[in-house]
Amino acid sequence: MATSVLPLQRTNLHEEIVSRLRDMILEGVLAPGEPIPELRLCEDLQISRTPLREALKVLAAEDYVTLLPNRGSVVRNIVPEEIADVFEVMCALEILVGRLAASRATDADIAELRLMHAQLVAFKTAEEKHSYFDVNQAIHRRLAEMSGNRILAADYKAYADKIRRARYLANLSSTRWAESVEEHERIMEALDARDGAKLGALLQEHILHTGAAVVDALKTMPKPQPLQQRKRR
Repeated sequence: MATSVLPLQRTNLHEEIVSRLRDMILEGVLAPGEPIPELRLCEDLQISRTPLREALKVLAAEDYVTLLPNRGSVVRNIVPEEIADVFEVMCALEILVGRLAASRATDADIAELRLMHAQLVAFKTAEEKHSYFDVNQAIHRRLAEMSGNRILAADYKAYADKIRRARYLANLSSTRWAESVEEHERIMEALDARDGAKLGALLQEHILHTGAAVVDALKTMPKPQPLQQRKRR
């Protein structure tokens, strides 16, 4: 997939390289099962291979990349069963997020989320899926932060990052997209009412529906060919 890549700044270079590569993997610019094009990336990002390979080691530890001895590295394939397991855990976390956020969010927090929800609806109307996806993720992260529990917020973000790539690549149907917006509206109503039990239940139902749709979509996607087969073509 062709993409325009801007050179990196030199401040915090290691973190910037890791972040840029992670985003490219999450958004499918570097596709599952594909070799990492080290030379091209070095040229695009205007860096040497040493910091690039150090960044790839970090992404390998995060399960985004598989390092192949003396053969470079490849983007790790998405395994639907693993994604389903993560969604199951998030279903449990959503109950606690809802209960705590409803009781601990400030009026300013709720007003902020209302603005984000308005953006979400606007992006749906304009059918801007990339922007919708980004705001959708930001809303759920913000709700976890509003719980006031730093451990919960950190765990939630970590699990959300694990399914972010799958959610992006699954490219959900227009029907599920419309359902998701309606579910977000009910979530906002429960937050406005500070009904923790209802908010937690709605968040859990939402992530359950999303998980089922994502996993089903992943199972119907063409499976990447093994690296050896691609080389023989």
